[in-house]
Amino acid sequence: MDLLQAFWLAVIQGLTEFLPVSSSAHLILLPTLLDWPDQGLAFDVAVHVGTLAAVALYFRQELKVLTRDWTLSLAKRQTVGDSRLAWAVAVGTIPAGLIGFFLNDLIELYLRSPVVIAWATIGFGLLLWAADHFAKCRTTEYELSWGGVIFIGFAQALALIPGTSRSGITMTAGLMLGMTRVASARFSFLLSIPLIMAAGGLKGKELLESAVPVDWSAIALGVAFSALTAYLCIHFFLQLVERVGMLPFVIYRLILGVILLWMFS
Repeated sequence: MDLLQAFWLAVIQGLTEFLPVSSSAHLILLPTLLDWPDQGLAFDVAVHVGTLAAVALYFRQELKVLTRDWTLSLAKRQTVGDSRLAWAVAVGTIPAGLIGFFLNDLIELYLRSPVVIAWATIGFGLLLWAADHFAKCRTTEYELSWGGVIFIGFAQALALIPGTSRSGITMTAGLMLGMTRVASARFSFLLSIPLIMAAGGLKGKELLESAVPVDWSAIALGVAFSALTAYLCIHFFLQLVERVGMLPFVIYRLILGVILLWMFS
């Protein structure tokens, strides 16, 4: 893998991790179109570290408060400040974590085909449009009921189907529950932190157990540009989503899905 490939893959990963589009669709399409070799496990770890650094840096003030209040709530055994939101993030992560742990091999074996990714990109894109079109947009992430948290958690588990988009399906679920676009996006981004940590940790473990040599220049490039792209993506998405809505991303998903079907059917 040359550095130009590393640069573009890092940028694509940084963008698609948080926009309501499918990262797996892009990471299949781009290397296929450009006839690139597989980027390897080490690079996958690098871009996970980059996107994790970006979301943690962007929400650093919120994470500081959430961590403090969550720790105090454990000690006092009662709600403290924003500890409820911290618990919501933890509870919302459980369904995807458990389902991924038990079904990951089956998903890898049966669902990672370009045709499945194409249909998931289209189908969940239309669901995003419906949720956004009929959304009431009244509540924030701080007002989520526990039933709503569990609903979003199970929606996030659907992102184990390649082509769904983790951020897309969690924003869809939030909009269905009456959250504002910004609130659904913010909760989606906070929910991403435990899962990116888990995915990066698992890939890192695989990397440590592997004897394959590591290209550290490509790794450094991957971390830097996935972090920068992801940070800018989060910032501008939260600035624009209330005004532009989800329709531009839905249209993009439909076009992308049709291209994948045309190429691989």
